Amino acid sequence: MLGTLWTASGGFAAAIEALNIAYEVEEARPFWITRPTAIGLTLLVGALLLIALGVMIVGPEFGTWVSLRLHLSWLFAEAWPYIHWTVSVLFTVLAIEFLYFLGPNVKQRFWSTLPGAVLSVGCWIGLSYALGIYFRSFAHFSKTYGTLGAAIALMVWLYWTSFAMLLGAELNCQLAKESAKGKIPQDEDPSGLTHLDIAA
Repeated sequence: MLGTLWTASGGFAAAIEALNIAYEVEEARPFWITRPTAIGLTLLVGALLLIALGVMIVGPEFGTWVSLRLHLSWLFAEAWPYIHWTVSVLFTVLAIEFLYFLGPNVKQRFWSTLPGAVLSVGCWIGLSYALGIYFRSFAHFSKTYGTLGAAIALMVWLYWTSFAMLLGAELNCQLAKESAKGKIPQDEDPSGLTHLDIAA
């Protein structure tokens, strides 16, 4: 269990490095801070994405169960089939917000990461849909690569997922630079930490 968590956190450690590049800051935090941060992000982001996935898969049945358990109005059970996709997307956006907020070596307000998170999730949904059409209609990986086709398709999807994540981070950085309330003074303090102050 611990070994799996440590291995999974390696991916988030790489994401932290990539986000620092996107935010145009240097990583001056020591290993004993960045690695626990990566582990925490693994647990937090993973939990939020699992909730989003669960809501998406279970769908209307989940709304009925919650309505009965919590004795909610029948309106909730009736409306849930139409809003559960929105709930799933909101949890995904929240997961990406935490990644942007805790990952890079910057000082920023939590909600300042919202524009990039929305862009990232929107691009991710669009790219996933487009890739699904491409895989089904044009790129017959299973015929070309056999059993390796699924692995290759997954790698392509992960590549574009990373692209969407970095695109959102770039947007947050640029918005902070242009915002009158979020000017970005970039300097180094005596400890060598490069500050990117996005807080209002």
